[in-house]
Amino acid sequence: MPTGTILIADDDTAIRTVLSQALGRVGYEVRTTSNVATLWRWSSQGDGDLIITDVMMPDGNAFDLIPRIKKLRPDVPIIVMSAQNTLMTAITAAERGAYEYLPKPFDLNELIGVVERALAQPKEASKARPMTEEEENIPLVGRSPAMQEIYRVIARLMQTDLTVMINGESGTGKELVARALHDYGKRRRGPFVAINMAAIPRELIESELFGHEKGSFTGASQKSSGRFEQAEGGTLFLDEIGDMPMEAQTRLLRVLQQGEYTTVGGRNPIKTNVRIVAATNRDLRQLINQGLFREDLFYRLNVVPLRLPPLRERSEDVPDLIHHFLKLAEADGLPHKMIDTEGMELLKKYRWPGNVRELENLVRRLAALYTEDLISGSVIQGELTEPDHASATADIDVDESLEGAVERILGKMFSQAGEDLPRPGLYDRVLRELERPLLTLSLTATRGNQIKAAHMLGINRNTLRKKIRELEIQVVRGL
Repeated sequence: MPTGTILIADDDTAIRTVLSQALGRVGYEVRTTSNVATLWRWSSQGDGDLIITDVMMPDGNAFDLIPRIKKLRPDVPIIVMSAQNTLMTAITAAERGAYEYLPKPFDLNELIGVVERALAQPKEASKARPMTEEEENIPLVGRSPAMQEIYRVIARLMQTDLTVMINGESGTGKELVARALHDYGKRRRGPFVAINMAAIPRELIESELFGHEKGSFTGASQKSSGRFEQAEGGTLFLDEIGDMPMEAQTRLLRVLQQGEYTTVGGRNPIKTNVRIVAATNRDLRQLINQGLFREDLFYRLNVVPLRLPPLRERSEDVPDLIHHFLKLAEADGLPHKMIDTEGMELLKKYRWPGNVRELENLVRRLAALYTEDLISGSVIQGELTEPDHASATADIDVDESLEGAVERILGKMFSQAGEDLPRPGLYDRVLRELERPLLTLSLTATRGNQIKAAHMLGINRNTLRKKIRELEIQVVRGL
């Protein structure tokens, strides 16, 4: 049966009562208080084997007290609970030496499990450090359970160099999470370097990653450093890792195994000290089955998997995100705006196929284009009305390359039809299936700029205009 004394500090009587009863039933002795002063007095006298404390109480902030307790009694585990469910709360709790951070409301069984683990194997104190002004500009917003778990994972990984694999749809904020892992980690003073595999020609990826020697290939007129060298001592973010060619995958695996690489055209191995964070919006296990991704590389990268939920799975975060983006727009010089209750409900119910990025673009557009201080539900309804032919492009990812989209749509057509695919008329069918999403993707990528889209496609602008009319494609122009 568990033994030990637990000190609980929270100014909410109901929470103190519930925790006291739950932990008492398990077998712990429990003492409760509603203020920081009493908690300090008890802990400084040597009372309590474990502390559970809220952050904000009438007479002070527990975050200011935790370093004092840890300095006096470094082996006492402290569990922080808070209704201020932000990334900074989780980060600060870890920085101040807390054993664990639990956002309110929490599961009692989970808390009891954390208490048991903490008492069985107390953690050493972490050294507290003040947060810089730059770090206090939190990039991640949301108080949903899914985001709380992400905050906790980031806090746990702060003092490690473990490789992290971030999986999520386009627009969910994968690079923001990668930056948070860097900015709040022990490599924060080193560089953060990002490379998007889908945005670089396949034949140049190895040169981009590892650098090249003069004359190593056509066009290599001088020696050039790669992203590994640029990220030395810091973090290298490999975005859209699923688009990496097999040859580059083999070289990356060697780097992860041996901690060294050679430049393209070079012979001497170069030692590297870089933390890898990878991200993808594709199913890497499926790519492995298709022979497009190395299984051994997957396990090297997938040490700590982290899934970012799409916005439709955390709709309760939409209001906080909207307020955040409105503040950013205001900081950029746009006028102050608010959204009425009806509009906010419409935004919460919307499916957000483009996720947080789509929401941010919408909010900035509203802030820039609408003169009213209070944006009405009717305005929001008009902004969220999907075009008649939305289904034709629902399979398109705005971050995907044109080549990738064409390849994927063709693969889907053939896999669905199988051996029964009718051979006569195949050419016309392929054109019919691909033309609308191809043109729509081009216009989306160029924010509705028809001149740029025509240039990208290699067709005349008048031809593009004719196709837009014939296929009734709705062109949405960006800011």
